[in-house]
Amino acid sequence: MKKQSMLLVGIFLIVGSIVFGGGSKEAGTQSSDIPRIGVILGVGGLGDMSYNDLMYEGLERAEKELGVPFDYVEPQSIADFETYLQQMASMKTYGVIVSVGYDQVEPLVKVAPQFPNQKFAIIDAEVAQPNVASYVSQEDEGSFLVGVLAGLFKKSNLTNDNNTIGYIAALDIPFLNRFLAGYEAGARYVNPNIKVVADFVGGNAPFSDITTAKEIALKQNSQGIDLIYHAAGGSGLGLFQAAKEKSFYAIGVNSNQNIIEPDHVVASMLKRVDNAAYLIAEELKNGELVTGGLETLGLSSGGVDYTVEGSNIQLSQEIIDTVNEIKNAIIAGELDTPTNPEDVEPFLASNQYQF
Repeated sequence: MKKQSMLLVGIFLIVGSIVFGGGSKEAGTQSSDIPRIGVILGVGGLGDMSYNDLMYEGLERAEKELGVPFDYVEPQSIADFETYLQQMASMKTYGVIVSVGYDQVEPLVKVAPQFPNQKFAIIDAEVAQPNVASYVSQEDEGSFLVGVLAGLFKKSNLTNDNNTIGYIAALDIPFLNRFLAGYEAGARYVNPNIKVVADFVGGNAPFSDITTAKEIALKQNSQGIDLIYHAAGGSGLGLFQAAKEKSFYAIGVNSNQNIIEPDHVVASMLKRVDNAAYLIAEELKNGELVTGGLETLGLSSGGVDYTVEGSNIQLSQEIIDTVNEIKNAIIAGELDTPTNPEDVEPFLASNQYQF
């Protein structure tokens, strides 16, 4: 049975306890000696077919394989983060409390010093506090691979003659610009004359605004762009709707989104936050969770990857072989992918792909 979300109700203010919405488990499913994990998911919660669902999968796997139990909450707004952090920490129940995403940085910076004996962790951001362990992914590496795929894809006879590709991000911020830098660098590495057009969702719900993302995708497509990569969380579903409606191509992100629109999503950049969640559980169980530092997860550690599995769009073996060849070069340290858009030109000047 699927674990129930941890629900905070008004009685908390009276008796100072958290009520679980049907969250009891069968006796004997885990040892009481193993510390418990508390998790604060991103806004949008489960069912996003992206970030939050991946986190849950990683935690479920850790519970099944390692016996590490967990509870989670699904905040309805950014304003909920600080409240949930304080309430979880006050319970003194959790071996570690895990925050997810850059928008939980500020609340964690406020709350962590209030509970110096409580261990916290954050995935996808860095918080420089002695009781916080930070885990970040090298999105530039995974995005470089789908950029290579996009650049080669545009050279094939599957697309139009407009040598331009698109990118849609939730926000114009350094974190999401790592995706853009890797994507553009990868595409231009194998297709030097290709151009990249980038747009941003913005607004009050940049990671869950399907309508705006669809409008952006349709606008880019009207300019002749028929291949678009997104880094916009749940908003990216709007890209897939547009791709289906206008019959063009898309690249997914985080989880394997090829299965959402297999006739239009050619590949997905995998951001393995499920592996990050599993790693935290494993380190917690083994007494190896070290706070006050930063752990970086890239291609070599399974933190990022790409996949074409589940897509109905046929790619030549030459394209797949080239992407994998470049993947191996990054893992071997032969290519150091750029993390900022302004570093793309210097990267290309120093690295020439041998066709």
